Amino acid sequence: MMMLFRAMRPVQWVKNVFVLAPLVFSKQLTATEPLKVSLLVFGLFCFVSSAVYLLNDIQDRELDARHPVKKNRPIASGKLSVQMAWVAMIFLSVASITGGFWINPSVGLTLAGYLFLNIMYTHGLKRVAYVDITCIALGFLLRVAAGGFAIEVHLSIWLLLCTFMLASLLGLGKRKHELESVSSDNASYTRAVLAHYRSHHIDWVLRIAAFVTTGLYIAYTVSPSTVKQFQTLHLVWTAPFVLMGLWRYFVLVTRVTDAQSPTDTMVRDPLFVSNIVAWAIMVGLIVYWHGLTSMVG
Repeated sequence: MMMLFRAMRPVQWVKNVFVLAPLVFSKQLTATEPLKVSLLVFGLFCFVSSAVYLLNDIQDRELDARHPVKKNRPIASGKLSVQMAWVAMIFLSVASITGGFWINPSVGLTLAGYLFLNIMYTHGLKRVAYVDITCIALGFLLRVAAGGFAIEVHLSIWLLLCTFMLASLLGLGKRKHELESVSSDNASYTRAVLAHYRSHHIDWVLRIAAFVTTGLYIAYTVSPSTVKQFQTLHLVWTAPFVLMGLWRYFVLVTRVTDAQSPTDTMVRDPLFVSNIVAWAIMVGLIVYWHGLTSMVG
């Protein structure tokens, strides 16, 4: 069971916090029922994302066996049987989608769409440069959408665009990290699509994506609908934390030369984590301060 749990990659569940974005930015974080539903959807996305990881590792087990780090994954190393991985993958998929439809049809369809997108990704789209990044970004967009459907709130177009660009940036950073971690001769053997990427091209696209992401975030904070909802312009003062996070991410994917996942590196980097915590605290204070002062008054 320990090998199965490792193959589910629980450290990657941190990506599913995007499900909670609609809860936070709709000012319902302190509301019991919306919080319960959002946490349930978060759990369902942990299930379906783990199912996707299992499917991907089953499909790529021979390539992973030649990778300096991925060769130690449970399926690639033979410590977890392919048969058991298939059973777990099917169970997690069915459980997550069924749970989604139990909440409401829109959540169920979103989870099913996420699974379908990743099946297509695993069986071909991941081999097409930049299309693979688009698939990753759409996956994050579906997380946010599911969170919004779960608590029935309108999602800001600025927030959705910002999510898509941020997720694209994260995906590009991962490809940059993988190129830096393996030699050009081994790139196509560890991930086929790497043969179609060039590190200096990714650097330029990363810079553009970081600029656009920051611009979209600022546009969201100062948009009339956001100012009306939160009754303040102060949310714009959280933009420096976004810039800091993007800069630190770029440093991590550029300087870290081991074959470890950028996500693993990020969650272990004190500066990156402390910046995220500081951003979350400041957003929480700005978004919820007016409501708290109204209650006190």
